[in-house]
Amino acid sequence: MMMKIRKTTGLFVAISMLIMLTACSGPSMVKRNSAGPAKLSSLQLSYAKQFAVDYYEQGYVHIRIGGNADYILIPEGQKEQDLGFKKATLIHQEKARSSIYLAASSGMDLFDRLDGLSSITSCSMPAKEYVDQNVQKAITSGDIVYAGKYSAPDYEKLLGLHTGLAIESMMITHAPKIKEELTRLHIPVLVEMSSYETSPLGRLEWIKLYGVLLGKEKKAEAFFDGEVKKLKQLTKKLKERKEQGKKSPRVAIFYLSSNGYVNVRKPGDYMTKMIEMAGGEYALKDITLPNDNALSTININWEVFYQMAWDADILIYNGTIDGGITSTEHLLSKNPLFKKFYGVKHHNLWCTNLNMYQESSKMVDVTLDFYTLIEGKHRRTKFLQHMK
Repeated sequence: MMMKIRKTTGLFVAISMLIMLTACSGPSMVKRNSAGPAKLSSLQLSYAKQFAVDYYEQGYVHIRIGGNADYILIPEGQKEQDLGFKKATLIHQEKARSSIYLAASSGMDLFDRLDGLSSITSCSMPAKEYVDQNVQKAITSGDIVYAGKYSAPDYEKLLGLHTGLAIESMMITHAPKIKEELTRLHIPVLVEMSSYETSPLGRLEWIKLYGVLLGKEKKAEAFFDGEVKKLKQLTKKLKERKEQGKKSPRVAIFYLSSNGYVNVRKPGDYMTKMIEMAGGEYALKDITLPNDNALSTININWEVFYQMAWDADILIYNGTIDGGITSTEHLLSKNPLFKKFYGVKHHNLWCTNLNMYQESSKMVDVTLDFYTLIEGKHRRTKFLQHMK
């Protein structure tokens, strides 16, 4: 009888311990990979959809880009671990922070906002192609070396600089052998996808990823929060404008390609969303998109453009590709039929500056420039030039 009681008691104790262990493994516990450090937390993102960041024990960081590309930041003094992501690219933080080849030129401005130019030792554009004076100075002084464009990098220079990370844009997908060679040379390649963000603030929020790489998360977050605050002030003004019964002007943004087509922004593109955020209406919002792809622009024939944009209140010439226009007469020399456009007749023709695309940290300021056009006030604009 005593033996049965002891067995029953032992069974009860075992079951109780199992229940306690099960309770302790609930959602309040960190998520542990059985083979390594546990996940502690995640980077909070409000708008960006194309990347995610998770923080692990011992300082490891997991970055996922585009839903299927994994990167592990290896903290200084720690051994290499993939954290269970078998195909992850391993990046040593101390090497990345001391020597980056930045081939994604739009990221240069974000690094500058974080006081992170010292981490960039090479880039894919010469000094004259940058509008940022800090970047120009860094390149001309030799602090940042021009190491060839993304599709033809100078591998010898990159190796000589002990490059710890190459940051590429999606353009590298057109030159896959370059990525393969960089990897063979033990230079990890991170392909950023900010261009795939349809939300302007989503693009801007990529500054948080660069903050992670540089160990400047708080600085990145403070900058981003400040820009969001500026945009909220604009939202208040737009609400007042709507209450006053003012209409939303129709805006067309375009440039004339060398092959006779008109290149326009696709509906839903981040640039058209900035126009809408500023209180405007994109004039080509109903355009048909055959065989849609990831590009943010589309070529259409002149007849379609004329039909959809001749009565647009505001015309904006995209001067990034061909250098833009200098006057209304310049546009008319390209096609005299523009004199029939409402925006030309009413002296509402504008042209973008080159820095509008390079200064990616200024997306909110660009939106405020759009608002100036839409509001019709004679305030100075930084990223758009009025054509006389």
